[in-house]
Amino acid sequence: MDPVEVVRGSGPIVLGMPHTGVDVPDDISNSLNATGRRLTDTDWNIHLLYEGLLHGATTVRATFHRYVIDANRDPSGESLYPGQNTTGLCPTTDFDGKPLYREGMEPDEAEVERRLDAFHRPYHAALKAELERVHAKHGVAVLYDCHSIRSHIPFLFEGTLPDFNIGTNKATTCDIEIERLVAACCSSAYGYTSVVNGRFKGGWTTRHYGKPETGVHAIQMELSQRSHLKAEAAPYDLDERKSSALRHHLGEILHALDTWARERTSGSK
Repeated sequence: MDPVEVVRGSGPIVLGMPHTGVDVPDDISNSLNATGRRLTDTDWNIHLLYEGLLHGATTVRATFHRYVIDANRDPSGESLYPGQNTTGLCPTTDFDGKPLYREGMEPDEAEVERRLDAFHRPYHAALKAELERVHAKHGVAVLYDCHSIRSHIPFLFEGTLPDFNIGTNKATTCDIEIERLVAACCSSAYGYTSVVNGRFKGGWTTRHYGKPETGVHAIQMELSQRSHLKAEAAPYDLDERKSSALRHHLGEILHALDTWARERTSGSK
């Protein structure tokens, strides 16, 4: 299994997709319980939702499931949200707090390190390489990290999640104008709700790569799955009407970011 798929584009935008993969090696699958094997916490069909929205965009997509190892978590295991319920680097519970592994078969330190080498590090090596390539070509790179999640998960947050959840770690991972552009596109999308740096402020990927002072900007978009799926339950199919409407707004966001980046380029090489 190749842990990462890269579609290389010529423009300044890089789409990160750490949670759309559903591949689980047999040895890991055999250690999961029935809950774990359902792979419930996938960012279902996000790669299809964004497909073809921006000509020239680069896509870096993890093929492995987040239950194998979470590519959007700090490899040190440090929590993104101290004091709040969340899932870790190698999750042992799902988003509802239910165990994922058969009793006594949770990954130990050696297994976590093995998964880091086999999956997490290759994904980020590819992502880092593409950001460096794009930055060298344009003098600027914008990482747009693509995510989705169920709109109602009491274990993780109260109430119902907005449709668009923008994360910039309190405006530290990108130029403030990027945050404003994305927020404006979302707030003007009729019939949708949005928030900036609400429950989701950007995962490790956004926080790690977003260094606006160097010309590398990062922003996370966490979409409520009710905005594009037929139901937030199996089989998690895209709703044609919902996804078509949402793709229009996502396209506007990506084109706005592309225009912003090209206006600031130091010149193509």
